[in-house]
Amino acid sequence: MAGVIVAVVVAAVVLIFLVRAVRIVPQARAMVVERLGRYHRTLTPGLAIVVPFVDRVRDRIDLREQVVSFPPQPVITEDNLVVGIDTVIYFQVTDPRAATYEIANVIRAIEQLTVTTLRNVIGGLNLEATLTSRDQINGQLRGVLDEATGKWGIRVNRVELKAIDPPRSIQDSMEKQMRAERDRRAAILTAEGVKQSEILRAEGEKQAAILRAEGEREAQILTAEGEAKAIGTVFRAIHEGDADQKLLAYQYLQTLPQIAQGQASKLWIVPSELTGALSGLGGLLGAAAPAPAAAPASGGPNGAAPQRSEPASG
Repeated sequence: MAGVIVAVVVAAVVLIFLVRAVRIVPQARAMVVERLGRYHRTLTPGLAIVVPFVDRVRDRIDLREQVVSFPPQPVITEDNLVVGIDTVIYFQVTDPRAATYEIANVIRAIEQLTVTTLRNVIGGLNLEATLTSRDQINGQLRGVLDEATGKWGIRVNRVELKAIDPPRSIQDSMEKQMRAERDRRAAILTAEGVKQSEILRAEGEKQAAILRAEGEREAQILTAEGEAKAIGTVFRAIHEGDADQKLLAYQYLQTLPQIAQGQASKLWIVPSELTGALSGLGGLLGAAAPAPAAAPASGGPNGAAPQRSEPASG
């Protein structure tokens, strides 16, 4: 009976020894092992054996890249304006031993170092440069933090300014300035549009006037050519037909009503050659009817009445 108890006790001790001796380290993790209170070694991912009751696992270190976001920090710019800046740090543990023994609180240390470095960098920039130089600020922060955290076994991969919040009064002034700038650009664009429109309209009117004048000129030329051809045709027809003065007087009498239709026809001028033709035409008409007895005329010294031709007025 005593042998069975001893065997059970020995088996329990061996089981406990094995459980405490075998360590399985997950991927992207590391374990810092201390032997009798002093650093002994760092366990890498996989199966590892430690000495029970002699070796002790101090910390389990995550080797993946970690992201830490810090609350807004008040920072004074070169032109004495207080802005709130949110920062985001991307870091990775490269030496588990240094990260365990060189610094007590890694996150707190990085936060305080980021705040002090950020104030130094922003203190040399004005507000406008702070808002437009994020890449430059990120690069300076990363260089300072990476150099300071190198001895802690930490590599700072990236530093990003998540937000830069100027004072409310400055934000209102910036919004008014931006609104005024947009209004100015809109007014300039509108004026340029009106200018181009007026130029195009003037060019169109110019081209239309030119084309209209050319059309009127061509029409007048064609009208004059037509009238010249008509006059020539009539002239040739008269000469070829050997028209006498009587026919010409008759045609002139037919044309008089058309001349009188014009609004500007206030005075008619009768050519002297027409009187002879009218006299001949009247002689023909008088031959057909008997002439009345002529009354004695009184007048000049020879007894003949004076003749005077006056232009007929219409």
